[in-house]
Amino acid sequence: MATATISNGQEKITALYCRLSQDDGREGESNSISNQKEILLAYAKKNGFLHPEFFVDDGISGTTFERPDFQRMQAMAERGEIATIIVKDLSRFGRNYLEVGKYLEIQYPTLGVRFIAIQENVDTFSNTGTELMPFSNIFNEWYAAQTSKKIRAVQQSKASRGERVSSAVPFGYMKSEADNKQWVIDEPAAKVVRYIYDLCLSGLGPMQIAKRLEEEKYLIPSAYLISVGRATSHKNFANPYRWDQATVVHILENRQYTGCTVNFMTTTVSYKVHKTVYNPKDEWQIIPNTQEAIISEEKWLRVQEIRENRIRPTATGRIGMFSGLAYCYDCGAKLSFCAAKSLKPNQEHYRCSNYKSNRGECQVHYIRELSLQKIVLKAIQDLSAFVQEFEPVFLYMLAKKNTYAQKKELADLEVSVKSGKKRIDDIDRIISRLYEDNIEGKISDERYMKMSSGYEAEQRELSPRIEADEKRLTALKQTTVDLRLLLGTLRECTEIKELDRMLVNKLIQRIEVHNNDKYDGHCHVKVDIYFTGAGIIDVPTEKEIIALMEEIRNEEDETKLFSA
Repeated sequence: MATATISNGQEKITALYCRLSQDDGREGESNSISNQKEILLAYAKKNGFLHPEFFVDDGISGTTFERPDFQRMQAMAERGEIATIIVKDLSRFGRNYLEVGKYLEIQYPTLGVRFIAIQENVDTFSNTGTELMPFSNIFNEWYAAQTSKKIRAVQQSKASRGERVSSAVPFGYMKSEADNKQWVIDEPAAKVVRYIYDLCLSGLGPMQIAKRLEEEKYLIPSAYLISVGRATSHKNFANPYRWDQATVVHILENRQYTGCTVNFMTTTVSYKVHKTVYNPKDEWQIIPNTQEAIISEEKWLRVQEIRENRIRPTATGRIGMFSGLAYCYDCGAKLSFCAAKSLKPNQEHYRCSNYKSNRGECQVHYIRELSLQKIVLKAIQDLSAFVQEFEPVFLYMLAKKNTYAQKKELADLEVSVKSGKKRIDDIDRIISRLYEDNIEGKISDERYMKMSSGYEAEQRELSPRIEADEKRLTALKQTTVDLRLLLGTLRECTEIKELDRMLVNKLIQRIEVHNNDKYDGHCHVKVDIYFTGAGIIDVPTEKEIIALMEEIRNEEDETKLFSA
């Protein structure tokens, strides 16, 4: 065999390409990397191919060509460093019909690279086996499509049994040594996850959190896994402390930290396009209590609420303690936090965002940041002291205030949503039967169009109503969770002397500021504080507390009498 050389006099190599995906591995030892290497090397030696070099992609699907060693081999081919590429069979090269054809029928002939597939007896140099090559490639792609369907079916089956589908373990957990399917808390990593949630509660956005983590030298997830000797696919990073904003967002949005499993959260575009995309949330399957929680359900949901009302810092970089929580009582718009280099800290203030120097849609609703801090601190201190000493009375007050009404509304909404969805399904079946009757000639085209149009119009009217009811249902269920967060925080805070953003975000859901009211020579501003899960709470006087305790005792006595 003639020896091929490149321009610098160096002899070209023979590329022996091996590939195995996780799905191919099910076919057994015949397709193992070691078996492929043995076959390829024996073939090269027997047929006089010089300077063999292996290129191996293990655990990567043939439907994509974004494979590290394939890309390395391709770059060498384009530089004229490869004379021949040999594979065990065409499926090892790839399972995407169009892409395989592009390489074998256009690129490699153009580059002068010889291609050999041993099993199909394909050799582009002698033009052997090339007639049937397209059919083999089509079959290989069909195989990939069928394998993808089988994998999805297996996932659906596992999910129906309440099992976890994804094998990916979130940062903060690791697989149990005793049971590979079980996750246990990886405490050093979990500590970072908790810190990220606390930073979010303290008012920082994902970019600010990422910068803080980098400044404080917290290892990024990939660097951490490498440091403890665990496998990771992300090994190429210049700075092990440079956190990405997207990583922080993913951690903040990952519900699995609450101890549940979330199946079908993501999917790929297709079996050929491996880009990961998020499924709609109503398609997620949530299985509770599958592992120990790192973040409480209450804290996770509160963080989601905060992130829905994202706050931008002022030009000075300052974020008001109540930014995103303070609203105008009259028009409902958010209050803008006003801070500037020309303003002293005691001059920083909030005002209605619809106010434009008396030419806007609303009045000023002006209040200083320090004044609002004093008002909110006093309200929290009073409520904390009340709950610490009279928690049963506080819970009784809430029950009197809204529990019955909420329970009734909750039950009505659940019935409404269930019946609405059932009606939509029924209409789908009715339209399907009408279509069959029309095809069979039982009803005319005109009658079919009139009836189906009527049913479709009913569906269009039902859909937004069901969506609105579901949102309200979610909000009501959220209130119960928020109340647990409020109580838990108040129980922990035995003595509150000053406010911080984290405490405010945990305890306060909304603040409404009334417009200035000037009388007796002073400016008065009324402030309504809505506590998380409880709304506006007027702490009762001592006399009112005694009366409420008497009511509780009377109700307990009646319950005992009824039970007897």
